[in-house]
Amino acid sequence: MHDLDQARRTRAWVSEAVRKVEADANRSSDTHLLSVPLPEDWGIELYLKDESTHPTGSLKHRLARSLFLYGLCNGWIVEGTTIVESSSGSTAVSEAYFARMLGLPFVAVIPRTTTQEKIELIEFYGGRCHFVDDAARVYDEAAGLAAESGGHYMDQFTFAERATDWRGNNNIAESIFEQLAQERHPIPRWIVVGAGTGGTSATIGRYVRYLRHPTQLCVADPENSAFFEAWDTGSRDVHTTGASRIEGIGRNRVEPSFLPQIVDHMVQVPDAASIAAMRFLAARTGFRGGASTGTNLWAAFGLIADMLHHGETGSVVSLLCDRGDRYRHTYYDDAWVAGRGLDLAEPAAVLERFIVSGDWAREPRAPAVTPANPR
Repeated sequence: MHDLDQARRTRAWVSEAVRKVEADANRSSDTHLLSVPLPEDWGIELYLKDESTHPTGSLKHRLARSLFLYGLCNGWIVEGTTIVESSSGSTAVSEAYFARMLGLPFVAVIPRTTTQEKIELIEFYGGRCHFVDDAARVYDEAAGLAAESGGHYMDQFTFAERATDWRGNNNIAESIFEQLAQERHPIPRWIVVGAGTGGTSATIGRYVRYLRHPTQLCVADPENSAFFEAWDTGSRDVHTTGASRIEGIGRNRVEPSFLPQIVDHMVQVPDAASIAAMRFLAARTGFRGGASTGTNLWAAFGLIADMLHHGETGSVVSLLCDRGDRYRHTYYDDAWVAGRGLDLAEPAAVLERFIVSGDWAREPRAPAVTPANPR
């Protein structure tokens, strides 16, 4: 028989937990929409939604908030629940922040290659890191740890697309359109995002259809990721060998939250191009993001070049996903880049030529991805 007093105490704790999470959202002003300078005569505006200004420094702060609210309101998270997550780093940082806020233990299952800066942030917020050598093992390891501890596996890769209210309620898509309202081209021609869970592209893709906007959605995908092939072939049964070198995006399997049917266009971006574009943005504007921001920017520039070719004007929106200071010893480190056999000279030249002439004709191509299960 259920203990009614215990049930009341549990409901009271959950109610207070929801209040704390919602209060965090109210304290955090909306993230800025930054304008990236382009030649005036192009008639095209490029904006970056600066998600690095969230309290935990990345786009994943929104996701972590949504996942905690989803878990609390579904009855999966109660007082004392150990929270476990599989992550490449940034989601774990944000979830550790919310777990500490609620007084809950937190374990992050992360690849051993995760940057030291992210590991330190997870631990700063009171989380514990559980390392795996094979990035494909994060799912099973996290589920196993949650089962052993009697805790809750957050499973961002499954629940990202359903934890966020895509119709509005201060989601990222609604925020973008509100911030564009007074701009010259308030309804963007394109919105460009990467995919890690697929939750952000699902939210934006659904929102623009719900509001009947003509805006199209482009997903930029790095090397060693299964998402592009899934979109291109219509098959979800895609796996790739190796792991994405662009932290936060790209997966070697098609995650449940990725909805390829609402993506209008995808671009495969070479890792060297992602890093060159990240550095190009920092040098030109002072906006320092990570390599996933560079992936987005590379795809956005290609779309802008296509608009120029067809005589179109309008606006393009993408994301500055997280803070560049998380990558001082990796993507911003010349020795680290060279040690991975990445030559930035060619994509850097493409970027310099593009910003002057709009020419994108000789862009470098991403290497062909070798599926783990060739069909």
